[in-house]
Amino acid sequence: MSAETVSAILLRRIRFSETSLILTWFGQETGKIKVIAKGALRSGSAFAGKIDLFFRCDLTISRSRKSEIHTLRELVVVEPFLSIRTDYLRTLTASYFTELVEEATELEHPEPEIFDLLRRGLDYLEREHPNLRAIIFFEAELARLLGVQMAKQTESSRQLLESLTRAPAARVALIKQLGE
Repeated sequence: MSAETVSAILLRRIRFSETSLILTWFGQETGKIKVIAKGALRSGSAFAGKIDLFFRCDLTISRSRKSEIHTLRELVVVEPFLSIRTDYLRTLTASYFTELVEEATELEHPEPEIFDLLRRGLDYLEREHPNLRAIIFFEAELARLLGVQMAKQTESSRQLLESLTRAPAARVALIKQLGE
């Protein structure tokens, strides 16, 4: 197995065993990929403190020939987006953005413009407090990139959500929080 370096943002982490995690990343060159981080939950693991949602990292992976789940070899955190974790609404918005990207993209299908949109969305949340306008902008841009854009941003948001197999549940909570 040859090693490959990928720059990606962590979308999801799922416990696989007592010590391992299955991680879903979204990379500019790779699109959505899944990797197993063997031993990541062991004390003293080389991955300790480096695997958290929204982190943008440089990964070294070994591609599997038999499975869609590759093996994580090394990990360097490039941008942890720490300010997102300091505020519930920022965290909720970032979760919504990553859920949208995960639901709207296919495994191992590069989408550099969607990666850039997600990176810009997280950069925005790192600096600014989220608002409804930012949510609708992100949805409309994602709809445009997926080819379901409508004349108005709000129509594009609705069209995007209708086109997904499963609309992210976080949107209801997010809109409720922004409305208060």
